[in-house]
Amino acid sequence: MNSDKTKAFGTTAADASLEEMTIARREVLEKDIEIEILYCGVCHSDLHTARNDWGGSQYPAVPGHEIVGRVTKVGSGVTKLKVGDLAGVGCMVDSCHTCDSCKQDLEQYCLNGFTGTYNGKDKHLGGHTFGGYSQKVVVDEHFVLKVPSNLNLAAVAPLLCAGITTWSPLKHWNVGKDSKVAVVGLGGLGHMAIKLAKGLGAHVTLFSRTPEKEKEAIELGADAVIISTDSSQMKSVSGKFDLIIDTVPYVHDVNPYVATLNINGTLVIVGYLGGLEPFLNTVPMIMGRKCVAGSVIGGIAETQEMLDFCGEHNIVSEIEVIKMQEINEAYERMLKSDVRYRFVIDMASLK
Repeated sequence: MNSDKTKAFGTTAADASLEEMTIARREVLEKDIEIEILYCGVCHSDLHTARNDWGGSQYPAVPGHEIVGRVTKVGSGVTKLKVGDLAGVGCMVDSCHTCDSCKQDLEQYCLNGFTGTYNGKDKHLGGHTFGGYSQKVVVDEHFVLKVPSNLNLAAVAPLLCAGITTWSPLKHWNVGKDSKVAVVGLGGLGHMAIKLAKGLGAHVTLFSRTPEKEKEAIELGADAVIISTDSSQMKSVSGKFDLIIDTVPYVHDVNPYVATLNINGTLVIVGYLGGLEPFLNTVPMIMGRKCVAGSVIGGIAETQEMLDFCGEHNIVSEIEVIKMQEINEAYERMLKSDVRYRFVIDMASLK
C-alpha cells in the first residue's frame, strides 16, 4: 500500500526521551478521512505507553489519542464529513465491526479487541499504529467524530478521552436531574466528571484528601466537597450517593466510599487498573445492594453524543497549551500532578 511520510514526536525505547521522527501514514482509502492535527491532548496513558509501564509497548512509540483537527482529504465513499470540516479522533481507530459489542455501538468492548489509536495492530501498513503526536492521521470514517465549531478547539481535545471516560458511566447509570453523584479525585478525569455530571443536572460532590481543592471544585460546578480523611465528614454522607465516579489512578481503599452509596448505588472505577488494597469488604454491598463496577471510554455513538452535549452546554476541559517540544517536561510535571487539568499540544509547533 502507498504511504506518505509525516513528522511526528515519539520515543524509541522506554528509557528514551521523546523526539522528532518521521512516520508513515497510509494513503486515503475509500472510507478514509485524512485529518491535519491541530491539537492533541496529553493523557497519562501516553506516558505509560512511552515508558512501557504496562508492558507490551511497541517502539518506536508515537502517543496521542485526544486528537482535534481539520479534514484535508476524504475517500470516494465517505459521507460523514467533507474537506474543511473539524474532526476528532479518540482512543480507537478500528474494531471488528461484527461482534455483539460492536453491533451495540460498544466498540470499546469489542470482543475481538479494538485497534488503539497508538500501539495497536496496523492492518493496513503492518506493524503498529501511531498516535496524534504527529502532523496528520488517516482514519476510517466510522471512528472519526464531528467537532462542534463553537468550542475552543484546544480544550475539546481532552474530551476525546478524559471526557468520554467520565461521560460513559454517567449515561450508563442514568444520571440526570436530582441524581446525587460524587467524584473521587480532582484531576484530568475528575474535573470533567464534575462538569459533565453538573451539566446533566446532578447534585455533585467532590471527595478529596486536600482541603485546598474545595475552591477549585466549587468553581468547576461542584455543590459540595467532602474531605475523605475527615471521619465526621464521611459519616455525614453515609448512604447518600446514587453514583460515585472514582478517578484515582493508583491503588487505594474504596471501602470508605462504598459506605456513602445509597441503596442500589454504584461506585465505578475509571482511573485505576489492578488489584484493590485493602480488600473489598462485601458486607455493605450485600446489605445495601450496592455495586463496585468498572468502565472504560465509550463507543463512537456515545462519544459523538457527548461532543454534541458539550457543544450545546459549552463544556470543555481546563487546559494548559504546550509546544510539542515541551512534551518531556510535561510528562515529568504530570507525574507530580503539576497541571490544571490537562496538557494540550499545539501541533503547529511541529511544522
